[in-house]
Amino acid sequence: MPKLADFPFTDAKVVELAKELPTPFHIYDERTIREAVRGLNASMAWCPGFRNHFAVKATPNPYILQVLKEEGCGTDCSSIAELVLSEEMGFKAEEIMFTSNNTPIKEFKKAKQLGALVNLDDLSHVDFLHKEDGLPEMVSFRFNPGPGRTGNALIGDPKAAKFGCTTAQLLEGYKKCQDLGVTRFGLHAMVVSNCLKVDELVETARMLFVLAVQIHEKLGIKMEMVNLGGGIGIPYLPGQPVIDVASVGAGIQAVYKEIIEAKGLAPMKVVMECGRYITGPAGFLVSRVVHRKRIYKNYVGVDACMANLMRPGMYDAYHHITIIRDERDHPGLPSRTAPVADNAADLITKEPVFDVVGGLCENNDKFAVDRPLDVEPFVGDIAVIHDAGAHGHSMGFQYNGKPRSAEYLHRLDGSVIEIRRAEDLGDIFSTLDFDSARAFGGGGGPLSWLRRTLRAAVWCNKR
Repeated sequence: MPKLADFPFTDAKVVELAKELPTPFHIYDERTIREAVRGLNASMAWCPGFRNHFAVKATPNPYILQVLKEEGCGTDCSSIAELVLSEEMGFKAEEIMFTSNNTPIKEFKKAKQLGALVNLDDLSHVDFLHKEDGLPEMVSFRFNPGPGRTGNALIGDPKAAKFGCTTAQLLEGYKKCQDLGVTRFGLHAMVVSNCLKVDELVETARMLFVLAVQIHEKLGIKMEMVNLGGGIGIPYLPGQPVIDVASVGAGIQAVYKEIIEAKGLAPMKVVMECGRYITGPAGFLVSRVVHRKRIYKNYVGVDACMANLMRPGMYDAYHHITIIRDERDHPGLPSRTAPVADNAADLITKEPVFDVVGGLCENNDKFAVDRPLDVEPFVGDIAVIHDAGAHGHSMGFQYNGKPRSAEYLHRLDGSVIEIRRAEDLGDIFSTLDFDSARAFGGGGGPLSWLRRTLRAAVWCNKR
């Protein structure tokens, strides 16, 4: 599993990349991605048919999906766009799992057309789907354990989560599907996110295996597949332990033998839907320091913003930041040696700490707050934001008209290729029609129609 020490670039290479490629940009390391998949697959090798359905929402890029396809992954999709992306990259039938919520029928139809494994989030979907398009051959349900589990900060308390069905609803749903002719069944839950504790991940397996036994005993349904969800975490903080996926796999195997094999329900396929664990540590957001400001705090302004990486602003999530010196002159930027204000009398933080911020008109546009950095950043230096390979670019947005950045892939041979171009203002404005908007005004405002009507009436009276 990658960690900060596995940063795949030298300082000189980062300076070279930032010279050749306009900042900010996201870059992913192919070797790190492949090694993460192989480690996870090895940990579950005891289970025939194991597959990790990569959570496409984490890093929805076709080049990344191609790498994952080569390593034996499937996809986990939550929208029609993710289904189409999977289809375009050659994922077929039950290599695709569709887990959505508040789902329009066109998305269910697309999943069924692809032969994807459909994972229902609500009991009402059974009758709805049966009526509108017919139930698929295999149906899975998402379980919400409510007070039975505590969840965590990222995914929330299951009792307050919008996802999944209660135990009673599950039993009713399976029975309905059974009565409507469905013969193949699966079970799914996702109750933790970014979890670094082996026992918590194994407990999810125990919970689902026990539930599979209960469903079999009550309804005679033998689960063909149990999806343990994702949730395997990565060490965002320096010094955090790297989870031992071999221990996770061994723990799940022990529980499988204790419950599934002991009850005569084997073989039963076990799958996962890890996204963050696979691509999170492989991705970096590379930005440049463009401004320094000293008022009540010491601010370091970079050319990336919350539109490039939402997690710190949205979740108060920690992402490690490495400052790399680049002492070249940078046209269009202030001088490295330009004086900054003396704020000693006003400073509310007495330690040498910094807020690393973007340029959005939002005060939570911050990558770090009161953060000690290895070196004091100067204008022109490069700020590398670590562990940005999952839920980074994919959560980007265009607030303040900020174009989303490019994505690059660092190949096994050391080359770097562009896998998504940067947006420009043309992309921002591509859905707008300025000519029609100008014509629409007509000298206008909300009273323009009334003025035109009155003028027409006056003209008619004159005639």
